[in-house]
Amino acid sequence: MTTKLLAGSGLAIALSLFLGINIIANQALTGLRLDVTEARLHTLSEGSRNILKEIDEPITIRFYFSAKQFAAIPEFANYGKRVRDLLEEYAAVSGGKIELRIIDPAPFSETEDQAVGFGIDPVAMNATGERGFLGLVGTNSTDDEIPIALLNPEREGALEYDLTKMIYNLSNPKKRVIGLLSGLPVVGSAPDPSTGRPTGREWGAIALLREIYEVKELDEEITRIDDDIDTLIVVHPKEFPEKALYAIDQFVIKGGRALVFVDPFAEEDSPGRDPGNPMMMTMPEISSTLDPIFEKWGVSMAPDKIVTDIDAAVRVSFRGDRGSREVEYLPWLALRNERLNRDDFITAELNVINVGSAGSLGAIEGATTTLTPLIETGSKSGIIERDAIIFVRDPAALLENFEPNGERSIIAARISGIVQTAYPNGQPLDETESRAPVDENFTAKSPSPINVIVIADTDILADRFWVRYENFLGMQMPQAFANNADFLINAIDNLGGNDDLISLRSRGKYSRPFVVVQQIRRNAESRFRDRERALQTKLKETETKMQQLQQQREEGGKYLLSPEQKKEIDLFRKEQLKTRKELRAVQHDLQKNIEQLGSIVKFINIGLIPILISIFAIGISVYRVRRQNAN
Repeated sequence: MTTKLLAGSGLAIALSLFLGINIIANQALTGLRLDVTEARLHTLSEGSRNILKEIDEPITIRFYFSAKQFAAIPEFANYGKRVRDLLEEYAAVSGGKIELRIIDPAPFSETEDQAVGFGIDPVAMNATGERGFLGLVGTNSTDDEIPIALLNPEREGALEYDLTKMIYNLSNPKKRVIGLLSGLPVVGSAPDPSTGRPTGREWGAIALLREIYEVKELDEEITRIDDDIDTLIVVHPKEFPEKALYAIDQFVIKGGRALVFVDPFAEEDSPGRDPGNPMMMTMPEISSTLDPIFEKWGVSMAPDKIVTDIDAAVRVSFRGDRGSREVEYLPWLALRNERLNRDDFITAELNVINVGSAGSLGAIEGATTTLTPLIETGSKSGIIERDAIIFVRDPAALLENFEPNGERSIIAARISGIVQTAYPNGQPLDETESRAPVDENFTAKSPSPINVIVIADTDILADRFWVRYENFLGMQMPQAFANNADFLINAIDNLGGNDDLISLRSRGKYSRPFVVVQQIRRNAESRFRDRERALQTKLKETETKMQQLQQQREEGGKYLLSPEQKKEIDLFRKEQLKTRKELRAVQHDLQKNIEQLGSIVKFINIGLIPILISIFAIGISVYRVRRQNAN
């Protein structure tokens, strides 16, 4: 009786302690968090923490998450919980400066109308018109609003960056002004004279710039750069007027930051119309440089030399005399690892940068500036003539004639130091001017070291080298496959002195895909596509034959079918039925393999682990009993 009483009392005390500890922990330890994920996915980076410390005024974040509607869609339900957890971490770290409101908008409610009013895009869930919301909006005390219309699970790796960028912009509502002076149609082609509509889309990298900064487009005829411009971007300065070059020279010497893209072969530069004969096309000047300013900055670039790197060359599909095959195309490079400067904020966290027909930068002997490489080629590099790329159409021929020189070539570099002006006599004269206007603010020598980044490639900004657009719920969503745009934004942020945002652009992914399942699916789908393609070829052949038969009618409207033709059609129909049966078998095997793999995983998680724990517990018990008996 005493034993039972003691056992019951002990159980009651243990239960009381358990409940008491949970209540105390719930009240006193809510601020303590433990992140045991491999990539520290629930822990804010140092850059985010630094930005949160600098918040001067309260910020309200309204998170619209249709948890009930998304319960049947695991992708959105799980990602919504992931976003909610991270937002709660932001609120906890901010010390009360961030107020988080989590809202589950019911269908046809005022909160749903409020979400739409803030610019949150509804997600169509089915054909019946049911929709949900997974977005947020941030506001500050001055009524500035920054919405994230849709939190796309595909952009999970950029989640912390997007959230911190929004908070940074709300706490610093005045955007930096970026001047853009370009010899390429990076903001879209000129409107069609007949329709007035743009003939080209704005480049993705420039569109991304507009999300963060105020971008002011400058004309090539500019003679002075406004004081409100923080950083100047110069793209492909081919045949710029001397006065425009003078404006760039003075802007940098007086302390302005600049990002300059030049190119020995701008692949995105297209031919234009000959003004004298509109029916004739003219080849543009495909190379660009910034001489004579480069000479004063202590940097040079050969206008007709292209850098190559056989280990970084991109494989392309090429159809030659021997059919289609894949071969390394030397002018196109995918640069990663040691080819990116890991000691510089701009490139330290980047994975890969793609360039096309890039040039080589070099320091001029005796220069007063320091040239620090940011992007360069590897040890198996070389130089090829620009004309070889233009006139040799076979990538294999370029590869066969290539001989590496063993020297690394610099594609992008940071330039710093005291420099002299390239125009010691002041603003240059126009042909119609006898005397140049007096520039009262003319500066002959930089009072402090200049801060300039030079890139010997303009195609690095082109969409086809870093991003593809995919349809996602009716919207064109950019999917980056290289860090080209990250390099551009990093450079602008770094030139402006903000390195905290740079550290956030590459964070771990929360989702852990089933790699084996995906591989099984890809293999099966590959077989399915091959068989499907063969069937479609057969169908086309039959349609062609049937069209031929239609032209051979008798007067009564019947087809003239020979016994051989009838036999051939019957054979095809049998082949068609056989192929469709094989397609169904492939699909069945696909599902069967996935189900078998799922059963194995379930057994490991549900059955095997408990069995192993039980065996371990029994082993411990047996060991203790034997030890007690021995004693």
